[in-house]
Amino acid sequence: MKVLWVEDHQRAQEMLMVAATKAVRKRIQLDLVIAANLMEAERRIRYEQFDLVVLDLRLPDSFDESMTLTRVASMGNFRMAVVSASENRDTVAQAAIAAGCDCAPNAVAKENLPFNRFIQRPEEFYEFLQSLMPQAEPQAA
Repeated sequence: MKVLWVEDHQRAQEMLMVAATKAVRKRIQLDLVIAANLMEAERRIRYEQFDLVVLDLRLPDSFDESMTLTRVASMGNFRMAVVSASENRDTVAQAAIAAGCDCAPNAVAKENLPFNRFIQRPEEFYEFLQSLMPQAEPQAA
């Protein structure tokens, strides 16, 4: 799975990269790319294919949280997920879904993420990312 995580906090970026590196060492199929701002995310999306884009809504180069998600969502065919400390995260995610974006229905509070646990147990980091992807519909018998 190739994931773009848009995150402007340096410490969170570092912990995510450590978790991703440990996941790869355990032969978990994960390619994590970090973008520190909206402009970098847009550049990455132009040149690379992602399965999942994890987006913090509060970025230094974006002043409107809804527009941040809309700009990124309009750039390609990938699943979006909101992981943010913004109190508007659930509203923005639901508005994106209502507008037809492929967005995970439940936004995640960034402050509640177990970064240290992701580092200690990289398979849980991968499971968290998988939980943000669309779930397969059960086949009718």
